[in-house]
Amino acid sequence: MQQAFLEVTFRGGRPFAAYYCLTGKTGSRSSKSRRFEPGLVVDYARNGEAIGIEITAPRKLTLAAMNRVLEELGCPPLTRAEFQPLRAAS
Repeated sequence: MQQAFLEVTFRGGRPFAAYYCLTGKTGSRSSKSRRFEPGLVVDYARNGEAIGIEITAPRKLTLAAMNRVLEELGCPPLTRAEFQPLRAAS
């Protein structure tokens, strides 16, 4: 598996949305989505694999909330250093 990565979309110089790609590759298609925490929606591939996490309110997201979702998905937690780019963008 390739390494996960974070993409942040800005509007007016502020983070508008973000996407944490779990598969490490772009272009994966979502066949269903499930809301976990407020502002966090997990996308799943047709085979049921979690492919990414939509972050609809990046300025309100906490590391604890993100790690709760990652834990439920069986993914390794983010460290403070990995989460910092999202904080710095806010």
